[in-house]
Amino acid sequence: MTLEILTADSLTPLRHGFFTRKGGASSGIFRGLNCGIGSSDQSEIVSINRARVAAAMEVPDDHLLTVHQVHSASVAIVDGPLTERPRADAMATRTPGVALGILTADCQPVLFADPTAGVIGAAHAGWRGALDGVLEATLDAMEGLGADRGNVSAVIGPAISQAAYEVGPEFLDTFLAEDTDYSRFFAGGSGDRMHFDLTGFGLHRLRTAGVGHAEWTRHCTYGDSERFYSFRRATHLGEVDYGRLIAAIRL
Repeated sequence: MTLEILTADSLTPLRHGFFTRKGGASSGIFRGLNCGIGSSDQSEIVSINRARVAAAMEVPDDHLLTVHQVHSASVAIVDGPLTERPRADAMATRTPGVALGILTADCQPVLFADPTAGVIGAAHAGWRGALDGVLEATLDAMEGLGADRGNVSAVIGPAISQAAYEVGPEFLDTFLAEDTDYSRFFAGGSGDRMHFDLTGFGLHRLRTAGVGHAEWTRHCTYGDSERFYSFRRATHLGEVDYGRLIAAIRL
C-alpha cells in the first residue's frame, strides 16, 4: 500500500510530511506505519516502516532522526546521525539532508521552517510540553542557528481535537495556575468534565511567540482510526499498546 503523506503549502518547497498509518508493514493493533521504537511492536517491522519514511524523505535510514521524547521543553541541535537519541521533545538543524522526525499519537507534531535562513525544527507538543514552553524553545533554538522567527512557518499536524479531549478539574487548575486567561481553551462537558483545545492552545503559544505563520492541518487523530493512531482511543478500547505516527521535515 502506498504511503499517505499530508503536507502544508506554507512549508513548501521544503520536503516534509505528516505521515498517516497507511502504507506500513505492521499488523494487529499496530496495523500500518507504526514508527514507534518504544512500542511493543516487532522492532524489525518498525525499522521497515521507518525505512519507508526515510525513502519518502529522500534521506538514508540513519539520517531520519528522532529523539527520546519525555514531555519536556528540551531542544536538541542536530547535524547528522545520532549514536544515541537525546532525551528531548524538539530538534533544530541547519544541516541539509537531515530529516527531523517527531512521533505522536494524539499530541501535536509541529514542523517549523525558515527557508530563507535554511533552518528547520520539529517539536512534540503535548499539553505538558506546550505549557512548559517547548514551542518557544524550538523557535529560540532555530534563531540560535540563524533563523528569524518572523520568517518561520509552523504547522501543527494531526492531533486530538477538542471534542475528543475530555479532562478533569485538576487539569484546568494546572492551566489557570499559569494564566487565568487560559480558561478560554476549555469548553464545558458532562458533570465536572471539560474539553481542552490542545491545538488552539498550541496556535496561541506560537503566535504569541511571534512566529510568522502558524496553522493546524485540522485532522483529529482520535476520530479517524483508519488514518491515525490515538493513545486515548486505544485506552478507551482497552488495547494494550498503540502505534506512533511520524512527522518529518528536511532541508
